[in-house]
Amino acid sequence: MVSGNELEIALDQVRARAVGPVAGVFGPDTVTWRIDREAVIFLGAGRALLLQLAHPWVAAAIAEHSKTLADPIGRFHRTFDIVFAMVFGSLDRALSSSRQLHRRHSMIVGEMPETVGPFPAGSRYCANDIPSLRWVHATLVETALMAHDLVLPPFSVAERERYWTESRTFGALFGLTADDLPADWSGFAAYTAAMVQSETLTVSPAAREIAAQIFGGARPWLRPPRWYRALTASLLPERLRLGFGLEFDAPDKRSAENALRWIKRVYPKLPDRLRYVGPYQEALARLRGEPQPDWMTRCLNRAWIGRSQMDVRGKG
Repeated sequence: MVSGNELEIALDQVRARAVGPVAGVFGPDTVTWRIDREAVIFLGAGRALLLQLAHPWVAAAIAEHSKTLADPIGRFHRTFDIVFAMVFGSLDRALSSSRQLHRRHSMIVGEMPETVGPFPAGSRYCANDIPSLRWVHATLVETALMAHDLVLPPFSVAERERYWTESRTFGALFGLTADDLPADWSGFAAYTAAMVQSETLTVSPAAREIAAQIFGGARPWLRPPRWYRALTASLLPERLRLGFGLEFDAPDKRSAENALRWIKRVYPKLPDRLRYVGPYQEALARLRGEPQPDWMTRCLNRAWIGRSQMDVRGKG
């Protein structure tokens, strides 16, 4: 597991690699900024969540410690707030967000309520466990690139390699060291493929219940549209899609394809102010020396992270 001292060692490495105190960890010239600035990455949010839930420890932790079902929008905001702060925040804000995440995870411990896959009933889980963190990190990295490439021109082999190099620094914000992560993109692809085939990813009853509540819609006004549910199902490995009980029949396939065709046609033509997420636009304003984001960026931030400004907290 990642201890507080081990996190600080990893953050020292992040600080040494960071672009600067104002630009933050990555900066505007990185592939990470080019991917994560796109609002279209939301197309992969459902896939990333379900892949995380497919890990029995993650599902048990969410079922027992999270308010996801009671407050799904709040869960969305908290997740994107932390991720975007790490990616687009000032260096102090990124490090503070990393420590905040570690503190939150340190309180998420418990026992498996039943045997699922290789995890026996009564075995202990902890959110700061390195294999679990590695998988959550992988779902975020892989799915962001996948969602980008669904709509926009795909990155070259060299750019993917650069993206993975940057993603290893992103992993350090979780407390993951160089030894915890694959050395290159091919190693990362091999790791994700092996995880999908392994029993480590086994859809538990808790995972199915959470997925059914979110995608089936306990509250009809929060239910994702059919095309989004169908697109999410299409992006999952078949074994896990069946494990979650997600339908993907011919009408679902047409719905996803039609939506994606429309998005590909319209999205690239959107003005940057609508196409790029609020935290990215706030980061650009910070680099220009503006004291706070303008009204439109503040509105976009409320949609993405639940508040008007990303860089408002002090050092953590």
